Amino acid sequence: MKKILIVDDSAADVEELIAIVSEAGWMPICAMSGAEAVSRAKADKPHLVLLDMIMGGMDGYEIVRHLQADMATKHIPVVIVSPKCQKADHLWARMQGASTLVGKPYSRDELVGVIQTVLN
Repeated sequence: MKKILIVDDSAADVEELIAIVSEAGWMPICAMSGAEAVSRAKADKPHLVLLDMIMGGMDGYEIVRHLQADMATKHIPVVIVSPKCQKADHLWARMQGASTLVGKPYSRDELVGVIQTVLN
């Protein structure tokens, strides 16, 4: 079973993502902060990271840069989930090392489709 690391500082958003990931047949792992996300990525070796961009402390882009800089985590694809989803945001996400960006609000089908595409 593929593991998906969900990183968000909103408990409600984490619950929603856990439900979507679980229903799609993947195993959710959660982190509520940037430091916890980096630590969990190293320890749990997820197949993909779903990452909120706007968080207190380390933002999503900083987390991506930390993951990309570490040989143990640089191979893990990252999907940023953000209310900021203009063309410039998509470009900046890719420049930081993310696979793609999904805009909030998203549909369950849209998110599952993006995860499937990135995992394959």
